[in-house]
Amino acid sequence: MTDESSPYLKSPAVLDGLRKDDSAGDGDDVREAPPKKRRLWRRVLIVVALVLAVVLAAGFALVMERQITLNGNIERITGAFPEEAGRPAKTVGEAQNWLLIGSDKRPGEAGSQRADTIMIVHVPAARDRLTLIGIPRDSYVRIPGRGNNKINAAYAFGGPKLLIRTVEDLTKIRIDHFAALDFRGFVAMTEVIGGVDVYVSRKVYDPMNKVTWPQGMVHLEGEKALLFVRQRYNLPGGDFDRIKRQQAFVRAMGHKIISRDLLTDPLKLNAFLEALTRAVSVDSGVSLGTLRDLALELRDIRPDTVDSTTIPTAGTATIKGASVVRVDRKTGARFFTAVRDDKLQEYFDDNGGLEDLQIVS
Repeated sequence: MTDESSPYLKSPAVLDGLRKDDSAGDGDDVREAPPKKRRLWRRVLIVVALVLAVVLAAGFALVMERQITLNGNIERITGAFPEEAGRPAKTVGEAQNWLLIGSDKRPGEAGSQRADTIMIVHVPAARDRLTLIGIPRDSYVRIPGRGNNKINAAYAFGGPKLLIRTVEDLTKIRIDHFAALDFRGFVAMTEVIGGVDVYVSRKVYDPMNKVTWPQGMVHLEGEKALLFVRQRYNLPGGDFDRIKRQQAFVRAMGHKIISRDLLTDPLKLNAFLEALTRAVSVDSGVSLGTLRDLALELRDIRPDTVDSTTIPTAGTATIKGASVVRVDRKTGARFFTAVRDDKLQEYFDDNGGLEDLQIVS
């Protein structure tokens, strides 16, 4: 009998030898791949890895190029906000308020720049809804340093800075970001997405542009969409109906943008982003990353989670021969407080005020 304590048997080399002999005795002939085959497979794997690396690098470069290009398309407005002293406190939590305007001209372009559309977009901290708050362009308000006038005149007098100051003075709501959309870009955006459909409740004639809008579903695209959202004369509710039209169009457009047809078509999506970034001007604190992050936070927003309303008003009046809209200061104070406290849903539950955008005049 062999002594199991023998150092000879404990030698790794000997043990390896015994294992090789045992396996050979089982009848299973284990052979290694020939050296040439191993080298061939190694080369194939290296080539595949290099191809993948090149593809990934090219994809990354393309994404970065697109991001740089799109970011470069966006016009930044330096000094868009008024001096900090005297501005309202920030809305509670992570809620945001964007002041969105539509105008014939971009900020800084020569000529009249009266804001055709003025809207506060309230983004709640929960990011579960959006509220479009229309401000009638004819609202008669105090414009700092300019006396009383229609609110859209503030933009003509002093650009974004004076308009933001005027809106903040009126509402005591702090504006976090500013965005201006020029109507030329608006037309291009609607063409890229193939237009949208809205339901018109009654036949309406536009005497300024000699266009008749029939009752029923109306397809809006390009210049036709622009005429629809800008019509003011001959609407039953005047400027209030125009605000409702604009909000209904924004809602329909948002629905089209988040549709699978656009998001799953890289060429169409890129064309839309090109049109959007070329059409919009924002305050200098907004980057493409800011917009991307906000879009991700709002990824669950759908048309039925977008609310629309107008600031409380007290009818119209004629001042110095001009038709103006009077702001309801008492009701407005409660409404603006709800915005600042990020409690708009509670306000609407108690007071109403939401507009039905399924049907527009």
